[in-house]
Amino acid sequence: MPAELSERLVELFRWIDPGPQSAHLVSDVSGWWRDPAVLTALGPALAEPFRDARPTVVIAPAVTGLLLGPLVATALGVGFVPAHKTGDGRLLVGATTWAQSPPDFRGRRVELGVRDRHLSPSDRVLVVDDWVATGAQLHALYAICAARGAEVVGTSAVVVDCPPELAIELRVRGLVGSDRLTSPDGLT
Repeated sequence: MPAELSERLVELFRWIDPGPQSAHLVSDVSGWWRDPAVLTALGPALAEPFRDARPTVVIAPAVTGLLLGPLVATALGVGFVPAHKTGDGRLLVGATTWAQSPPDFRGRRVELGVRDRHLSPSDRVLVVDDWVATGAQLHALYAICAARGAEVVGTSAVVVDCPPELAIELRVRGLVGSDRLTSPDGLT
């Protein structure tokens, strides 16, 4: 189903023009969550490239990662650990390992945190996200895993929008290249 899934992801994707106050189009992936066949297929498709690496846990960043991560964890038969962002309205109580990302595609730095009790040195971590452009959040998540002594086996993403050398460095595998996501007027 991966080829069929990739086609369906492209069909359901939209670019939205938020108006003159914005210098860029905004991605709309909401159609993915509405389609039951896509929801059924996403977890196994994102898990498959890393199944042989035997991950013991899936970590994904808020917000969209919190939808995808459990689908992949279920497909692998492992647990899921959310990575929260500062300012997301959640107060993380207890020991938490935090890392700040390098600047993302908008120049923002994001702080991500994972509760220490959910990540141990024996863990083999698969990171999951919807979109990888600069790898900024991945760098922060990989730093958290390193600080906890866990091994990252790689990242599985729906859309890969980063340079090939970055994808190799961070071991990113994806279902769709961003070059396939064009707007009605042909812009990406």
